[in-house]
Amino acid sequence: MIFSKIKEAFSGKIASIFKSNSQDIDEAIDQIEETLILADVGITTSTEVCDNLRKKLKKEDNITEEIVNNLLKQELISILNKQEYLDDEDVDKKVILVVGVNGVGKTTSIAKLSNIYKNMGKKVMLVAGDTFRAGAREQLQIWSEVAGVECICGADNADPASVIFDGSKQFIEKDYDVLICDTAGRLHNKKNLMDEIEKIKRTIDKNIETCSKEVLMVIDATTGQNAVEQAKAFYDKTSVDGIILTKLDSTAKGGVVFSIINELSIPIKYIGIGEKIEDIRKFEPKEFVEGII
Repeated sequence: MIFSKIKEAFSGKIASIFKSNSQDIDEAIDQIEETLILADVGITTSTEVCDNLRKKLKKEDNITEEIVNNLLKQELISILNKQEYLDDEDVDKKVILVVGVNGVGKTTSIAKLSNIYKNMGKKVMLVAGDTFRAGAREQLQIWSEVAGVECICGADNADPASVIFDGSKQFIEKDYDVLICDTAGRLHNKKNLMDEIEKIKRTIDKNIETCSKEVLMVIDATTGQNAVEQAKAFYDKTSVDGIILTKLDSTAKGGVVFSIINELSIPIKYIGIGEKIEDIRKFEPKEFVEGII
């Protein structure tokens, strides 16, 4: 089961709450709220979900574990449906700027994205815009070979915007369909890095005027609420259009999904469920909730 660790954190603990027939409903909901918070749903979102749940349960004559689970599922799905990602994979030309701190699986996610578009028959180019991290360029080149797509690289410590400038020119001249740009991921809370990302965005906008563009942020689900703070830092500066949430199959902190959507109003586009190039799938709210409760 893909979401087994998250399911254990959710349904396993919620089931134990209702083993006692003398359980007061308010006390039970307080324990559910605690369970949600421990699963990194976040205090704000957990409180909202449980307040709504309490109101609905007050209307029930015979409260069972099944009724609670069904109502909880409804509340959680409602949270995830607040921000629907508008899919435009079938557009003729597209530029994707990928951001995120180091270590979250950004390079691997770029490879997975390139594989998705290549399998759709698109001509894909990658640009190694992370010129600061040692080995970042080589890592992206290796993945580009696995995916069978072209990769444009600059020298170590080269100006990232200049590398992406060169890549964007080739994107137009060689008539590529999809351009995916890597960016530096360290010092996410430092102004200079955010300014660099803004500079890259301006470079893309200037060179490629008529094209679908989006900024995707890669977040490691195992970092829990820290992931929300990372998203806030990038979103304030770059207007993130969507999230790629990695390692969702290997953490009990998957509740961060709800915080990201509910508190930041950023939709989750893809989830990573492994290290292979095909281990990525579109995020489906109902499927996710059904898989954890």
